[in-house]
Amino acid sequence: MDAPPITLGREEQRRLYVLDELTAGRLTTIEAALALDVSIRHLQRLKARYQREGIAAPSHGNRGRRPWNAISDDLAGQVVELARTRYGGLNHSHLADLLAEREGIILERSTIRRILLRAGLPSPRPRRPPAHRSRRERMHRAGVLLQADGSRHRWFGPELPFATLIGAIDDATGRVPAALFREHEDAAGYLAML
Repeated sequence: MDAPPITLGREEQRRLYVLDELTAGRLTTIEAALALDVSIRHLQRLKARYQREGIAAPSHGNRGRRPWNAISDDLAGQVVELARTRYGGLNHSHLADLLAEREGIILERSTIRRILLRAGLPSPRPRRPPAHRSRRERMHRAGVLLQADGSRHRWFGPELPFATLIGAIDDATGRVPAALFREHEDAAGYLAML
């Protein structure tokens, strides 16, 4: 019986090409190691595997195997059945909590979500969308609203003392009509700026 066909990704095809060139003698070991960005020792392991397995060598050894941490089909079916019957109408977070508490089935919310979506059961109460942050319209004319603030910083160098820049910005135009430096941020500074 023939072996199943092997599908190689772009990187695996490139690795196969370099190994082929290396075994044909068109590339040196150092050139091949640089081309694949691996050490010479690892390249020797790749070459030995290529000579042993042929075209299947660049593909990962776990390809086609079920992952060790995969959820069994029986457990997934049990989760789907419980979500349809006893725990129908619950969102995924609440379902995960109740499955752990009452049934002893400890799964992450995202895992439960993936199982239920694959079975065609979306969450009855999807996550609430984030509140929209509405922006206020700018004022219609210059001078109607000035926004003022102070910023304490070492403006004149790390060895000199702190100074506070107090500035105002016109809401309508975005221009800075006034700004000044003070030792501290205080009401007198804001009044002097205006």
